[in-house]
Amino acid sequence: MNPVKHSAGCNGCLWSRRHFLGAGAMLPLAAPSLVQQASAAAKLRIRVIYSLHGPQQTIPDWPNKGFDFVPVMEKFNNALSRRFPRMTFLPTMATGEEQAKKILNDDQTNAVDGYIVFQMNCWNKVVQTIATSGKPVLYVDFQFAGSGGFLVYSARFLRERTANVGFIASSRLEDLFAAVQCFEKTKKRGAADGFANAVAEVRIKHTARAGDLTCLPDPLQTLSAQECAQQIKQAKILAVRGTDSGSAPSMMTVPVVYVSFSEVNEAWAAADKDESRAIADLWQSSAALVEGVSRETLEQSAAMYLAEKAVMKKYDANAITINCLGGFYGGHIHAYPCLGFHQLANEGLIGGCECDVRSASAMVTLNALTKGRPGYISDPVIDTAKRQIIYAHCVASNRVFGPAGPANPFQILTHSEDRQGASVRSVMPVGYLTTTIEIHPDRNEILMHQAKTVDNDPDDRACRTKLAAEPIGDIEKLFAYWDQFGWHRVTCYGDLKEPINALADELGWKVVEEA
Repeated sequence: MNPVKHSAGCNGCLWSRRHFLGAGAMLPLAAPSLVQQASAAAKLRIRVIYSLHGPQQTIPDWPNKGFDFVPVMEKFNNALSRRFPRMTFLPTMATGEEQAKKILNDDQTNAVDGYIVFQMNCWNKVVQTIATSGKPVLYVDFQFAGSGGFLVYSARFLRERTANVGFIASSRLEDLFAAVQCFEKTKKRGAADGFANAVAEVRIKHTARAGDLTCLPDPLQTLSAQECAQQIKQAKILAVRGTDSGSAPSMMTVPVVYVSFSEVNEAWAAADKDESRAIADLWQSSAALVEGVSRETLEQSAAMYLAEKAVMKKYDANAITINCLGGFYGGHIHAYPCLGFHQLANEGLIGGCECDVRSASAMVTLNALTKGRPGYISDPVIDTAKRQIIYAHCVASNRVFGPAGPANPFQILTHSEDRQGASVRSVMPVGYLTTTIEIHPDRNEILMHQAKTVDNDPDDRACRTKLAAEPIGDIEKLFAYWDQFGWHRVTCYGDLKEPINALADELGWKVVEEA
């Protein structure tokens, strides 16, 4: 990596790579002159905190292993200093609660007027501690990097009506600037209690207006609610997550069976080599691009697909979900299951990521209801600048209208978080209506929203497939439920609003409209 040159900026807002060696370390400042002190006294002092693992990412996680955050942080610091010369920005980093507490401690003598917390990695818990300061806190998503934690943590602030925390989820720098101006408004009022509302007004004002939401024709015949309810009871999900095998609690009436890693790995080792090579040939010839993935990895992935099919046949199951990261990093399995899941989905079966049984049961339900269309598990990102929700993941079908429907282009790339293995970027059709759900089994609830597909985002950060869609309804409502239903959502092409409501009635469940 090229070294970042040190630059002198507003009150030391820029810093060199060496200043990042200790996460949470404050930027050393030169002693100010009396004139500078007098000038600074009139300025708002805003602590900028980057919530992340470290300046360079050394572990698999969003945005990706090896990502250099230094230029990104310098960009934000430069932009803030230039745009707000009347404010003093005090940048630092924190990895979690302990360092966040130290920052609050130190700031008791620093007369800080407020905080900007950038969520740079997903799950570092920093903003929760900073929110207890009572000062205005602007919470910002660094998209395709910190979005999971940002959505979950923001939803909780909304639910708890945390009045001093406002949040911004935008790819446009001007929207950040507009929110930062709320610090001045709050300072004039002399209370932080209205900061969340002030930022919400700015966020809504700057959210892109709705586009043309007319969708392309998509004739779809669904099962009746009664038929679907019966079919999902006859389905079966294999949950591969550890060393134990045996029956498990059902999920949304779908039977679930635990299967050990070793059973899948043994089936992988026993997979027919000639058949694995033939499947690898098919993938290689069908993909629009194969990049960073060796032929050996393709054949190992094909063997994993055969292993998935073999284990599913043994248990008479039509769905399998595997703790892929835990299995791969723990040495329990020796190939990512992503391409296998892709192939299963294209055949009308279900391959679900991360041993997420809730999402797998949603996939089973959508597959049954639509007579074979695949559900697409994703980690969504919201961008108000484009009025979009971006469904991001490394596994996706390229036959979104079902096994007999047309194929869309796809690419075979490494798994995004660690740049290893093989995964899929599916370039899905745009202009169509989609229905997205997640379930809450403890409350017998189905969360649902609909959106029109408008783009496939090519950003290299985070997961490979990024289907961008414009929500039908109120995008503000989309911020509300992540802390209760989790980050995953399952998307299916087609207008399934009425069939989902009918199925919920049949099951005695409730539908919660997410947008």
